Amino acid sequence: MLRTLYIQNYALIEKLEIEFGTGFSVITGETGAGKSIILGAIGLLLGQRADAKAIRQGAMKCVIEARFEIGAYDMCPFFEENDLEYEDECILRREVSTSGKSRAFINDTPVSLSLMKDLGEMLIDIHSQHQNLLLNKEGFQLNVLDILAHDEEELSAYQQAYQDWRRTRQELEKVIVQAEQNKADEDYVRFQLEQLEEAHLVEGEQEQLEQESEMLAHAEEIKMGLYRAGQLLASDEGGLLAVLKDCMNTVSGLQKVYPAAGELSERLESSYIELKDVSMELSEKEEGIEYNPTRLEEVNDRLNLIYTLQQKHRVSTVEELLALTEEYASRLMSITSSDERIEVLRKQCDGLYVQVVQRAARLTELREEAAREVEKQMASRLMQLGMPNVRFQVEIGARKEPGTHGADAVNFLFSANKNAPLQNISSVASGGEIARVMLSIKAMIARAVKLPTIVFDEIDTGVSGEIADRMADIMQEMGDNNRQVISITHLPQIAARGRVHYKVYKQDNATETNSHIRRLTDEERIEELAHMLSGATLTEAALNNAKTLLGL
Repeated sequence: MLRTLYIQNYALIEKLEIEFGTGFSVITGETGAGKSIILGAIGLLLGQRADAKAIRQGAMKCVIEARFEIGAYDMCPFFEENDLEYEDECILRREVSTSGKSRAFINDTPVSLSLMKDLGEMLIDIHSQHQNLLLNKEGFQLNVLDILAHDEEELSAYQQAYQDWRRTRQELEKVIVQAEQNKADEDYVRFQLEQLEEAHLVEGEQEQLEQESEMLAHAEEIKMGLYRAGQLLASDEGGLLAVLKDCMNTVSGLQKVYPAAGELSERLESSYIELKDVSMELSEKEEGIEYNPTRLEEVNDRLNLIYTLQQKHRVSTVEELLALTEEYASRLMSITSSDERIEVLRKQCDGLYVQVVQRAARLTELREEAAREVEKQMASRLMQLGMPNVRFQVEIGARKEPGTHGADAVNFLFSANKNAPLQNISSVASGGEIARVMLSIKAMIARAVKLPTIVFDEIDTGVSGEIADRMADIMQEMGDNNRQVISITHLPQIAARGRVHYKVYKQDNATETNSHIRRLTDEERIEELAHMLSGATLTEAALNNAKTLLGL
């Protein structure tokens, strides 16, 4: 629950600090005194958009800080999931600078605004006239029913089944669309694959064929060159081998008189042997070279096939063509096996849908049980709030298709008069009636779960007299059992019922206007209620009425 609220340099507030306690408290003040400013400041802790214009004139930044006691709300999992240190006292702080920059903190740890918003909404619930519009929304009505049905486990199990079904159905739809597209492309894919497979491509063959083509195209030139080289080496007349042999014999003959000639002779002999071997190989290769126009045509035809395929598929190597072959084969296999995949997914989808329907049916049972209790409680509470002929019905219909929250379409029906048919509550209830309906709903929820701090912002609009007194009874009841309810009100009947009474007021000095809030003493409270009853002029009758309201 909210323990303290600190506001600095926000709108008309220079510095303000309020302490709150348990139970039912009220805040009063003249129109324009600054009650909406305080709510706006709290709104910043709930992640509302920050406006640099709201910073007090002359200040560089505004600071809003609230301290909450959260030991009773089982919030440890939230802090653990978001890597925040948990303490029974939680501090939320928001700073907004004139540059428009905003910073958010939880227990002095910088956090994102969305995270502060998530936590803030778990800690404080501000009910304003604007929130009455929620009655128009099916989601709000369904949420009310779920809270009172205590169906958290069943709803969580349903949502898991629903997400599994949705995910499988989306995959099925994707596969069906892809299969239809693939089947449209099947002839094309099959033709491309067959053409590539018929080529019988071999890795590395392009380089080998290009070399063979070059050799065959120049066969005569190569043969002539090899023959001439062989003649230069082995010709009987002037051939290099004959000259080298003569040289070798001459040097060898000098060994007896010149020993160093032995080594030179060995070297010449080695060269002679090597060159003779080269001569023989030249002869063999020259004999092996043959101009073969048939083979040249075959090689060039094969190369032309490869080049054509490469150009068609916009690649430059045989390896890339082989990769394309595998890709087309995979696509064709996918096309031919898509029917099997679709059938498997369809069976999975059908099985998951059965689970969704079963879990949705269980939710419907719990909601129907809760709906009867809601109708009973709402009728009882609204009768106490001055609607003796009220009828309130929770209509649960079936959705065309299960949704995130089940298969139920929920609608609150309402009639305040005997001769009026039940209709959608938002279309027939007056402003005062809607305020009473929303208060009754909040009271029901407060009895069912541990609500955070609840702030009612002028929920009493459109009511007065005895009805206001009964609304105060309900808010006072909600504040029992260690709960915290704060009501901003203009009605003395409600203001008198608060355990603590705060007053918002403005003060002027020579240069500026400041908004303040303070807790009223018993005597001050009598005067405040008397002013609310009679206006600016205090009368004895108003003072006596105020004392009566306070039970003095």
